[in-house]
Amino acid sequence: MKALLLKDFYVLWKQMKAFLVLILLFSALPGSYNAIFAVTYAAMLPYSCVAYDERSKWDQLAAMMPYSNRDLVLSRYILGWIAGAGACLLSLLLQEGFTLILHQDVYPDTLIASFFVCLSTLAITLPLIFRFGVERGRLIMFLIIFLVCGSAGALSGIADSLSGTLPAPVWLIVPLSLVLTALSIPLSLRWYTLRRR
Repeated sequence: MKALLLKDFYVLWKQMKAFLVLILLFSALPGSYNAIFAVTYAAMLPYSCVAYDERSKWDQLAAMMPYSNRDLVLSRYILGWIAGAGACLLSLLLQEGFTLILHQDVYPDTLIASFFVCLSTLAITLPLIFRFGVERGRLIMFLIIFLVCGSAGALSGIADSLSGTLPAPVWLIVPLSLVLTALSIPLSLRWYTLRRR
C-alpha cells in the first residue's frame, strides 16, 4: 500500500507540479471560497492518477506484481483523503495567519465541512471511475467538476451569510460521508475486479 501511494505521489509531482502549486496558491489566498476550492480540488487528485495509469497501462503491470485488487482500490481512496486533509490543514494554518496579519475573518468550520464534502464526492464518483474508466467516463468528470464548484460555492455562501457558523443540518454531511464511504469501497472493489477480468 505504501509503495502504491508513493508511486502516485511521484506521478503527481512529476506530471502536475503546476496544479499542486495552484492548490497551494488557493490555500494561501484570503477568503473562504478560495480555501474551500483548494480542499475540494486536492481531493480530485486520485482521478488524475487513474487517468495516467490508464494511459500507461499500469493495470497490466500491476497484475504481475504482488498487489491485491483491494490494495489498488484502497490506495485511491487514501490518496484522496490525504490530499484533501492536507489541503484542509494547510488552508487552516494559512487562513489563521491572515487573521493575525490582516484581521480577516476565517471560518474553520467551513473548511472542515468541505473536507467531508470531498469524502462524499470521492465515495460517489470513484466507483463509477473504477467501473467505466476515465476515458469512457467523461460525463462523470463533468459531474465531478460540477460537484466541486457547487459545493465550494454553497459552503462559502452559507458561511459568509452566517458569519462562519454553519447550521446544524449541514453537519449531517459528516455521518453521510462516512456511510457513503463504507458503501463505496466494497462497490469499487467489486467493479474494479469485474473490469480486470
